Amino acid sequence: MNLPNILTTIRLLLIPVFVLVFFSYGTQGLIYGAIIFLIAGFTDVLDGHIARKFNLVTKYGIVLDPLADKLMLLTVLFCLSVKEIIPFWVFIVIAVKDLSMIVSGVFLYKKDTVIPSNFFGKASTVLFYVAILAEALGFHIGSSLLYIAVLSAFVALTNYAIIFFKNKKQKQV
Repeated sequence: MNLPNILTTIRLLLIPVFVLVFFSYGTQGLIYGAIIFLIAGFTDVLDGHIARKFNLVTKYGIVLDPLADKLMLLTVLFCLSVKEIIPFWVFIVIAVKDLSMIVSGVFLYKKDTVIPSNFFGKASTVLFYVAILAEALGFHIGSSLLYIAVLSAFVALTNYAIIFFKNKKQKQV
C-alpha cells in the first residue's frame, strides 16, 4: 500500500474517532471534533497531491478517497444534526446524494470503470469543510455557507451524472 492510500485509510479510521470525541467531551467535543475534521481534510489534500505528483494514483485510491470523503462528511453532518447545530434535512439531502454516488461508483467499479473526482466535487467538499468549521467555531456565516455547499453538491452530482451517462453510452455499461 502506498503513502496516499495509507493517508486515505487514516482518514477512514478518523471517522469513529471523530464520533467518540464529538459526543464524549461535552461542549469541547465540538472543538476537538473540528480539529479531527481539519486533520481529515488535510490528509485528503495531502494524499491527492502526493498521488498526482509522484504518479502514485491507484484504482484503490481513486475509489477509496472519495468514499472516505463522503463517509467522513456524512458522519460529521449526522453528528451536527443530532446536536441540532445544523438542520437534519441537510444530512438527509447529502446522505441521499452521496449514497446514490457510492452505489453507482460500486456498480461502475464492478464494470471496471472509475469516474475520478473533478473540480465540482472537490469544490463542494471544500465548501462543506469551510461551512462546517465556521459553524462549529460559532461564525454566523457558517449557515449561509452550508446552504451554498448543499447547492454545490447538487451541481457536482449533476456533473457526475452527465459523465456517468456519457460513459455508459460509450461503453454500454
